[in-house]
Amino acid sequence: MKSKHQHTQQHLLDVGRDIFSSGGFSSVGLSTILKEANVPKGSFYHYFESKEHYGKAVLVEYFTHYQTLLSDLFNRPDKNGKQKLMALWQAWQEVHCDSETQKCLVVKLSAEVADLSEPMRLTLKEGTEKVTLKIADVIEEGIKDGSLSDCDAYKLSAHLYQLWLGASLLNKLHRDGKHLELAMETTQALLNNK
Repeated sequence: MKSKHQHTQQHLLDVGRDIFSSGGFSSVGLSTILKEANVPKGSFYHYFESKEHYGKAVLVEYFTHYQTLLSDLFNRPDKNGKQKLMALWQAWQEVHCDSETQKCLVVKLSAEVADLSEPMRLTLKEGTEKVTLKIADVIEEGIKDGSLSDCDAYKLSAHLYQLWLGASLLNKLHRDGKHLELAMETTQALLNNK
C-alpha cells in the first residue's frame, strides 16, 4: 500500500504529464499545477526543488511508463519481430490520430525545453535513446526469426523513430492524420524491403 506521501508525489507527476501534454512547459505556471493537483505549495516543494526539477521528474516518469508499454507490446510470443514493430506503429497512429492533445511528451516538449533546461534536455535524450534501443532489439529479433532481412538494427530503429516523431509533429500542425498515414506507408515499405 502506498503512503500518502507517495500517492501525493505520483498525483503531482500525473497532473504534470497531463498539463504539459496540452499546455507545454514554459506557459504553465506553478500556480496552475498546484490548482489542478489541489496540492499546497509546501507539499510541492517537499517533493521537488523547483519547477525544472519537477519537469525532469515528469519526463522520467513518462519514459518509465512508456518503456512498460513497449515491453507489454513487444513481449508477445505469438508475434514475430516485424509484427511487433507494426503493432507499435499502428498503436502510435491510433493514439495520435484521434486527439488534438499531443500525447507524446517528446514531441510536445523537445524543441521547447532543449535550450531552456539542460537537465530536461538530457532526460529527453536518455529516454529517447532507450526507446530507440528497445525498438532496435525487436528489429534484431525480426532478423533472427526471419521476418526482417539483415540490416543495422540501430540505424533502422533510429530512422523509424525519427520518422514517427516527425510525423506526429506534422500531425499536430495539420490535424488531419495524413502525415501519420505517410509514416505508415514509409514504415511498411522499409520493413518490406528488409
